[in-house]
Amino acid sequence: MARAYGANASLLAAFESTYGSTPVDGYWQLPFVSTSLGSEQGLIANDLIGLGRDPSAPIRDVIKVEGDMVVPLDVRHIGLWLKALLGEPTSVGTGVVTHTFTSGKPSLPSLTLETGLPDIPAWFVASGVMVNSLQVGFARSGAANATVGLVAQGEIRRTATLDDTPATRELQRFNQFQGQILREGQALGNVVSAQLTYANNLERIETIRSDGKIDGADPTVASLTGNLEVRFADTTLIDAATNNTPLELTFGYAIDADHRLTFIAHEVYLPKPKLSISGPGGIQATFEWQAAKATSMARMFTVELVNDVSSY
Repeated sequence: MARAYGANASLLAAFESTYGSTPVDGYWQLPFVSTSLGSEQGLIANDLIGLGRDPSAPIRDVIKVEGDMVVPLDVRHIGLWLKALLGEPTSVGTGVVTHTFTSGKPSLPSLTLETGLPDIPAWFVASGVMVNSLQVGFARSGAANATVGLVAQGEIRRTATLDDTPATRELQRFNQFQGQILREGQALGNVVSAQLTYANNLERIETIRSDGKIDGADPTVASLTGNLEVRFADTTLIDAATNNTPLELTFGYAIDADHRLTFIAHEVYLPKPKLSISGPGGIQATFEWQAAKATSMARMFTVELVNDVSSY
């Protein structure tokens, strides 16, 4: 009897022309680290009485298709996830192309994702997939990954893949040592670790349907939050927090000038943290920041991806 192994798993993705409608072609094979996307249907205890002390069969609840997927921050594939998170980018250039993704679009595209387990064989196809959030962490070393929060309309199991010959792109990952954090365009020193999370805060449209699925997932007021853990060496951030002075923070990775990924939070507000001294070692402070729409930019968040992909 065959057993499924993650080493043999596959992931295909294609954008849908209509929400929940599985495309027949246009699939890309994507790398991933892990996934918990899948359908689940809970049970509700039966409330009938008068039939003795033993309960009647439970009632099936609605179907939910949600989960997280950890994907690598890389030069080419990450653009697909950014398009699903923020909408269609503006792409400029030939050969070396700069893709600019911006927050605030009123509607977002949906995906069909196929997770394949060929050992069984079984292919799980989630349709109407919307990207609810993207979380990125920055550290001194290690692989650079992102956690993508997903909400889907439905999932079916197939006995064959949707596409035997999906399109592929060369994988070229960013690494943590290639990261940097800027404040107002200047390097921000003494940062031990950092994290940012952009969320579309999708509202699930839970109408009455015979199939138990949702009608859609609509973006509401977005949020951009994160944290900065810094060694206490000066009062620059403390002063900004005390005076409620907004800052522009830039988080980025760069292999070279032609292969870059940059996240820009245009108007960041810092809370004033409590400084604790727990011993003779260095003193650190953690700032749990929040971003807002910058009037001068007419948006809250910009992501720039520079690579050799002509369009997404």
